[in-house]
Order: sequence, then structure tokens, then C-alpha cells
Amino acid sequence: MRRVLRPALPLALLGLSLACGACGSTGDPSGGPNDPSPALKKEPTSAMKLTSTAFAPMASIPAKYTCEGDDTSPPLAWSELPPGTRTLALIVDDPDAPDPAAPKRIWVHWVLYDIPPALTGLAEGTSAALPAGIREGKNDWKRTGYGGPCPPIGRHRYFFRLYALDVALGDLGEPTRAELDAAIKGHVLGEVELVGTYEKAKK
Repeated sequence: MRRVLRPALPLALLGLSLACGACGSTGDPSGGPNDPSPALKKEPTSAMKLTSTAFAPMASIPAKYTCEGDDTSPPLAWSELPPGTRTLALIVDDPDAPDPAAPKRIWVHWVLYDIPPALTGLAEGTSAALPAGIREGKNDWKRTGYGGPCPPIGRHRYFFRLYALDVALGDLGEPTRAELDAAIKGHVLGEVELVGTYEKAKK
């Protein structure tokens, strides 16, 4: 009996077969269910705006709003809050403490929450007489109220961070910044920041 020899599978078809065997790989870059990229995507940036007539972004904060002046809070204005905003929270901090050349901690200067969204800003000196409904937390001087820039060395940055929340927090006592951060987690609809700088006058 003669043995029938079948022709070998063409190399091109063999290569196609091997390629198709990898189609179910978890390394699929096509955006399928195994693609990790969707989980890494950030939420859209908020359109919120935060400004001050006292200083421009990344400009020097006038001395009257610091420990070398009246130590009063600067004027702030905001707009374009996200739909569904029920309250606002404001945190002012300095990430350059004690020395911007070798920062070791974030110093908290002001903590406000349950700010009514009907307000479009805070007037100069608001820290001395808060509008109805606004609650205060403790700064890093262990007291409520605004504490202005007072850097021991160098020029520091001061971040005014405004958060739009989908909830009224109610009376939290006098929360620290960490406690307020925990309370607003999962409730932030949008946020915006305004950064000013300050360095003490040379003597």
C-alpha cells in the first residue's frame, strides 16, 4: 500500500494561526475588559474658578493679610460651581513649612466648611465675622479662624483650596484638616485652587 503524503501547512497560515492564538491575551491594547487604562483615567477637571482681588495667581500676598500686617483674611471670589453643589469647603495651607528648601510638613492656616453655595465669595476680613451657616475647623495653631502667612525662612506658597460638595456636613465640632478631608471623601463634585506666595520682609 502506498502512503499518501499530505502537503505541509503553508508557513503563512501557520503564522496566522499562532497570531490568532494570542487574541485572548490580557495584554490586548484595544481597550477591552482586561485593559487597565480605564481605571487609571482621571475624572474631568472642574470648571470652577477661584480668584482674589488682593493677589494674582502665584503672586505675592500683600503683607496686610499676613502676620506682619493685620493678619486678616483676603477677599476671595468663586464661580461656575458644578450642578448639585450643596455646600463648599475651604482649606488654606502651606506645603513648604518650615523651609521651602527642605519642607517637612504642610501647615494649615484656615479650615471652613458648610459654606452656602449661594455665596459667590468671602469679603476681606470675613474670618472676623463669618456669614450665617459657615462652620470652622482648627488650623495648625490649634484654634479656629484664619492665620495668615508667617514663614520662618524663605518664600512659601499658600494654597487656597475650594471644594464643591454634594452634601451638607452638619456640625463636626471643630475638625482638623485631616478630619475634614475624611468627612468630604466621596462627596467632592469639583475643586479649584488659588496659590499665592509670601516671604517676610528683610530686616
